[in-house]
Amino acid sequence: MQEYLPIILLAVAGFLVGGVYAIWKTAKLFALLLAVLAVLAAAGGLLWLW
Repeated sequence: MQEYLPIILLAVAGFLVGGVYAIWKTAKLFALLLAVLAVLAAAGGLLWLW
């Protein structure tokens, strides 16, 4: 399971970025929260790989 965790984190980051793109025009504050979560997930996935 641990070898799949970075891939899962990067997939979650991509999903969150899609959510940011979809919701940006209607709820900017929530979109910014999703963007922060996406950055954290991507950073966690990349750091885990490194």
